[in-house]
Amino acid sequence: MDSATTHQRSMLPVAALLMSQVSVNLGAAFAKHLFPVIGPQGMTALRTSLAACLLLALWRPWGNIKVGRGHMLPMLTYGATLGLMNLLIYLAFERIPIGIAVAIEVTGPLAVVLFNSRRPRDLLWLGMSCAGLWLLLPLHASAPLDPLGVTFAAGAAACWALYIVSGRRVAATFGPGAVAWGMGIAALLTLPLGIAHAGSALWSPHVVWIGLGVALLSSALPYSLEMLALRQLPARLVGMLLSAAPAIAALMASIVLGEALAAQQWLALACIVVASAGSAATARDAGP
Repeated sequence: MDSATTHQRSMLPVAALLMSQVSVNLGAAFAKHLFPVIGPQGMTALRTSLAACLLLALWRPWGNIKVGRGHMLPMLTYGATLGLMNLLIYLAFERIPIGIAVAIEVTGPLAVVLFNSRRPRDLLWLGMSCAGLWLLLPLHASAPLDPLGVTFAAGAAACWALYIVSGRRVAATFGPGAVAWGMGIAALLTLPLGIAHAGSALWSPHVVWIGLGVALLSSALPYSLEMLALRQLPARLVGMLLSAAPAIAALMASIVLGEALAAQQWLALACIVVASAGSAATARDAGP
């Protein structure tokens, strides 16, 4: 096999991971189109319900699982956190630009990494992430943000951190099907709220088709692409590539929704992206 072919094959998982980020954030941009019709609550219910159906059909996790009563509470926590995280980030999307909401949200997993690290250089990444958040605060931003939107995004960040912690526990017991079960629980919790808010509009053919597209773009496709990438890429590189999420989200929102960010907001996103990439690299350097 020649070096050119080897290089091309090595780039495929990198491209798959970046495409998964494009897919997730493209789905978010299309989801925002439905907010005037069914609201963030209806969109959350539609996405989790359709994604649960897709993931359960894909993984079929009910065949070989044997769990005890003590495993159910961690799974319920995981599913509830997943549902709340989706709801809060959509509520944030309704009030502030998608790129900024995602930048705030990724501070959740960033906090998990920094909390579990003892390396002095992590103080640099912590400082950069705090600087980025400071630039986004309504009191300091050149283009002030809705405080409630910022609060919802911060809540989504906290849920993402809890999602990571609880996800580690259920993955050991439920295996790859954990996300399918978790999404099913999230759907059961968010569907009543969506129906109460959106009513019959939730089931109109136009809404369901867009919702199916969002579920595919935001769940089924990116999860499949990430599985391809995770099998072939070093964990440190995966973390660094995923840190680009806020920038990709802002780009997709600009293309699909016409959302424009001020220079100070782009600087804030850059600080958080660099902090996320740096913490990912540091975490893996500290490992075995």
